[in-house]
Amino acid sequence: MKKWANSPIETQQKVLNQLILEGAKTAFGKDHDFEKISTYEEFRKAVPIRDYEGLKPYVDRVVDGEENVLWPGKPLYFAKTSGTTSGAKYIPLTKASMPSHIQAAQNAILCYIHETGKSSFVNGKMIFLQGSPEMTRKNGIGVGRLSGIVAHYVPSYLQKNRLPSWETNCIDDWESKVNAIVNETKDEDMTVISGIPSWVQMYFERLIATSRRPVGELFSNFDLFIYGGVNYEPYRSKFEALIGRKVDSIELYPASEGFFAFQDKQDKKGMLLLLNSGVFYEFIPAATFFDKTPERIQLKDVKTEVNYVMIVSTNAGLWGYNVGDTIAFTETKPYRIIVTGRIKHFISAFGEHVIGKEVEHGIKEAMEQFGFSISEFTVAPQTTPVEEELPYHEWLIEFEEEPENLNDIRTCIDASMQRQNSYYFDLIEGKILQPLKITSLKKGSFNDYMKSKGKLGGQNKVPRLANDRIIADSLHGLQR
Repeated sequence: MKKWANSPIETQQKVLNQLILEGAKTAFGKDHDFEKISTYEEFRKAVPIRDYEGLKPYVDRVVDGEENVLWPGKPLYFAKTSGTTSGAKYIPLTKASMPSHIQAAQNAILCYIHETGKSSFVNGKMIFLQGSPEMTRKNGIGVGRLSGIVAHYVPSYLQKNRLPSWETNCIDDWESKVNAIVNETKDEDMTVISGIPSWVQMYFERLIATSRRPVGELFSNFDLFIYGGVNYEPYRSKFEALIGRKVDSIELYPASEGFFAFQDKQDKKGMLLLLNSGVFYEFIPAATFFDKTPERIQLKDVKTEVNYVMIVSTNAGLWGYNVGDTIAFTETKPYRIIVTGRIKHFISAFGEHVIGKEVEHGIKEAMEQFGFSISEFTVAPQTTPVEEELPYHEWLIEFEEEPENLNDIRTCIDASMQRQNSYYFDLIEGKILQPLKITSLKKGSFNDYMKSKGKLGGQNKVPRLANDRIIADSLHGLQR
């Protein structure tokens, strides 16, 4: 790891060269003249940026069983995810790409052991809250959720300590699954717990309801929480209350398109970008992403503290692919990143372009100042308020216990947003927007919303913010 981290540009150039060499054998490579490409500039000109919709004609051919379309041969699996406009999305996983998904997770834990000297947790029980490992077949290729596919690759030396059982993991209904996991684990020596924070929180709450003891007392040797998918900070105070003490944590950045980064140091902000895993990275400043000809750069040209849309080309056959995530670099020696949001998840009803990182920081500041905890939150614009008042941003928050000083919290969050986002500040100052408003939701509102959409549990996440009121209006409807 140190070797490639200390030679990042050379490592990425080697990855690009290898991808082009293999890609030249495919239909995509022939369509885009890969045999003529020898530099990054030539690659950038030949391969346009595409999202799933743009790449779908090629993916459809792979799904239909055609070989050598995006990558030599056929994929081993398709990671099936829910798309917004195209229905189900089928992201290929190949013989070349699959090992990096497994090795990255292992290396994250090994880095933690190397740094801290703590290793006793490997002797206890470990739980990974994930999707069902059951798969279907499509033209001879396995189809399932990424977390379920990866479950088939857990090394044998971890299998004896791994929970829940295969049968429980295969339960589709999330609430039934969580109850079964509680029954299987409540009397075990759990040392490592892993999953998306919002769903691990549900597991913790069910454990406490069953045992009437804090999680940290029930599992006295529980010392490591491994998570990914969403920012942990809004959940941290709630987790520490549920556990009854602080535990170490490791952040991962896995996606169906690739395992991109993991936290390699406990005392560093950000995750180490994985540069030697068959993924070539490009970046577009988020501020220019929707321009007609946005700036498109490679790793050597990035700057810290700039919000970028991440573009990848991979040994699973994704080329110039917009993952949809926005990231920012916390440092460049080595290259470490944080995930700041989704390029489609923002509020810019009035040109303010508020992003996920800003709202998460705003609520974190308020939680630290006023000492409250939340289960979940989301933010939406209110463009047509009643009684001729100014428009505003509505923060829909499910508090653990509704604070009495909501107005002070509202003022704190709004001040944070104005400090972070100059456009938002100008709109407030110019009396285009009024300061934000908080709507306190009853307990269980977000779970009820996700259940109503068939997205309770697994790898599903509540969007932190949206430029419309679809989620907000649905949550209001659940309050009646």
